[in-house]
Amino acid sequence: MKRFLKYLCALMIVIVFIGAVFHERVLESIGGYLVVNHSTNKADLIVCLAGGNVERGLASADLYKRGVAPYIYIAREELPDSYRLLKKMGIYYPESKDLFLMLMRQLGVPESSIIIGTHPVKSTYEEANLIKRIAEKRGFSSILIVTSPFHTRRAWWTFKRVFKGDRIKLYIMPSPYSEFKKDSWWKRRRYIRKVIIEYQKLIFYVLAYLL
Repeated sequence: MKRFLKYLCALMIVIVFIGAVFHERVLESIGGYLVVNHSTNKADLIVCLAGGNVERGLASADLYKRGVAPYIYIAREELPDSYRLLKKMGIYYPESKDLFLMLMRQLGVPESSIIIGTHPVKSTYEEANLIKRIAEKRGFSSILIVTSPFHTRRAWWTFKRVFKGDRIKLYIMPSPYSEFKKDSWWKRRRYIRKVIIEYQKLIFYVLAYLL
């Protein structure tokens, strides 16, 4: 699998290079394919996917304050190495969820409207399964998923797979606060890397979870 991903990474670099040489439309299509956007004015729950507290948190807070949904969900991310050692030493180091709560308070979202995942998640797939259990337990019938633009395609595929056969309606929205732009992403090194990695993850998710 590692060798396969290595070859895939090289292939993506070649594709990006060819696209840059021959036409920007190719690159725009590559970036644009990753972006999925649904619109809804009402849902039971806003899910702010883990991994991008600032851009995703800002969008989630906007939706909450517009009255789109009464609750925002945020997952606990996997704890960093040696985190428990710090705790034993009596040193406070905030988890990502703590930073998210701090951001929400300052954006005017009450803590009573925030649902925090109890178990740390390592992937979007784990996150979707945890959210499904919470939604079923609380009787939610519609969910709006907020994430980074380049992550929306994989997140959408994953949630559809996990919620397959369920009556819960799913919507997904890319954060407008992200600096990722489908028509210029190749002009910034950080987004070239993110697009290449995202296509690797798309293929891995198809092979591991979605088939």
